[in-house]
Amino acid sequence: MNPVVVVGIYLVIIAVIGSVAYTRGKSNTEDFFLASRSIGGLVFFLSIFATNMTAFAILGSSGQAYRQGIGIYGLMASSSGLVIPLTIFFIGTRLWALGKKFGHQTQVAFFRDRWECDSIGTVIFVLSVAMLVPYMIISIMGGGRVLCDISGGKVDYWLGCLVVVLVVTMNVFFGGMRGTVWVNIFQTILFLLFGTVAVVVISHALPGGFGEYIHKIAGNPKTSFLLTRERMSPQFFWSYTLIPLSSIMFPHMAMMCFAAKKVTVFKRTVILYPLAIMAIWLPCVLLGVIGTQAAPGLKNPDGVLLHLLTGHAPIWLAGILGAGIISAVMGSDTHQVLAVSTMFTKDVFAHYGGEKRFGERGTVSFARIFIVFVTLVAYVVALNTPESIFELAVRFAFSGFAAMAPVMIAALFWKRSTKYGALASTLWVAACLAGIWYLQHISDTMLPKPGQAPTVIFPAIGHLFERTIANVTCFGFLPVVPMVLGSAVLMIIVSRFTPQPSLATIKKYFP
Repeated sequence: MNPVVVVGIYLVIIAVIGSVAYTRGKSNTEDFFLASRSIGGLVFFLSIFATNMTAFAILGSSGQAYRQGIGIYGLMASSSGLVIPLTIFFIGTRLWALGKKFGHQTQVAFFRDRWECDSIGTVIFVLSVAMLVPYMIISIMGGGRVLCDISGGKVDYWLGCLVVVLVVTMNVFFGGMRGTVWVNIFQTILFLLFGTVAVVVISHALPGGFGEYIHKIAGNPKTSFLLTRERMSPQFFWSYTLIPLSSIMFPHMAMMCFAAKKVTVFKRTVILYPLAIMAIWLPCVLLGVIGTQAAPGLKNPDGVLLHLLTGHAPIWLAGILGAGIISAVMGSDTHQVLAVSTMFTKDVFAHYGGEKRFGERGTVSFARIFIVFVTLVAYVVALNTPESIFELAVRFAFSGFAAMAPVMIAALFWKRSTKYGALASTLWVAACLAGIWYLQHISDTMLPKPGQAPTVIFPAIGHLFERTIANVTCFGFLPVVPMVLGSAVLMIIVSRFTPQPSLATIKKYFP
């Protein structure tokens, strides 16, 4: 239980930071949700990076490398290291400027004003929340798994999830955006150090060292594929270049852009982000590959990193490294909880008259009550979600938000875009997500064995839909490809044949 004690001390520090942030807060929504738009420089980078580094980035990447090999790094980290900084630079800076000028606090508020749409904005809100909640669930699952595995099973999974939920709830409930950002400073530094330390310590403890294990993997015909991309088709590999488009469409990422103090803070983030991606993903992927030899036959590969830590690191260091993992998990979860609360408060409660009736203090109180509610719901769902962290994230959260990127791009840069084009794209994304869930459900009984070709789901229509071990594909591509392309095409075509907003609104956003 010694590693658990170290993680427990870390969690207490997080709770204390949140309570201190509470004493610095003001009783108005802009301060609670956006820290009065005062986030600057290095703090902005550390916080926006923390919002993206979830259980998916650490536990999910190592678990997927355990299954598919080192190609997972190229699959996600390489494209993320290029695409995400570009979206922050081109989209994030524009969002910041418009939010500062017109007072927007959420994406939906911007869409409603930009396209003069009320009910359509509500449709976008509903879909955004439906896609963000699974991402929250991923973080809770990851935190519970960390505490369970690092304690050797002495802390039950349900209890580990509950601890994460309680700490996150306290931090966001009391500190709002300010508490979330302050915690992220501490958390991001911790998990940026995690990767290098973990690789050095574990490889030193392994018999024969890191190189010996790589040599074993390369020399065994059954495992040599782990060091290549031979079991990843080109369609599958290149599908992932669209996944990072989801980053800027996540509500908590947009909120961070709105919260920036000045536009120059984006410069440092664009430069440092690819380096930070490499510092996190490369060690985790390498350790996942090594785990195939050091911990063969794991029933749950998402726990390989924790298995290596508890088996090959000193007890005290395992606790610190465990805290590094859980910091990544909780760093994003706090932002997600705050984002969902902000959207419900501003886009529903305040939009439909709640703020006028109850005032600023009442609105903040509603936000805090909703924070408790949404984390409890996510906790209950997390306990009943057995799927892989990696696949759950890619299938719903990442694919859905990536497909909403054309909506954001059109709103920011195309004056001829219309609310009906946005509605068509949104309904397309919702229909695709429902279709993916259905195809995944009916094809669970026809999974191919490892190394075998994908199974055709409907032989009558050929290879349109196939099932791999983990995913449904469309002509070999992940669903994110037709989702993004369809969303973009619908946005263009429908906007061309529907009336655009008033001239006053167009001049407002395109002076």
